Amino acid sequence: MDHAPFILAAYGITALVFASLVIWLIADGRIQRHKLEALEKAGVSRRSTGRPQA
Repeated sequence: MDHAPFILAAYGITALVFASLVIWLIADGRIQRHKLEALEKAGVSRRSTGRPQA
């Protein structure tokens, strides 16, 4: 029995899923960074910066 097609298909699907997750994480990181920049421009600050609250 030759299992090569099944194994190659499994590796291919796994590679596609992994690549999709990496692309999604990169895109989501950029979106979150832009949202954070917009909040900081609006005057909202992070509590972790150590600056006193107004």
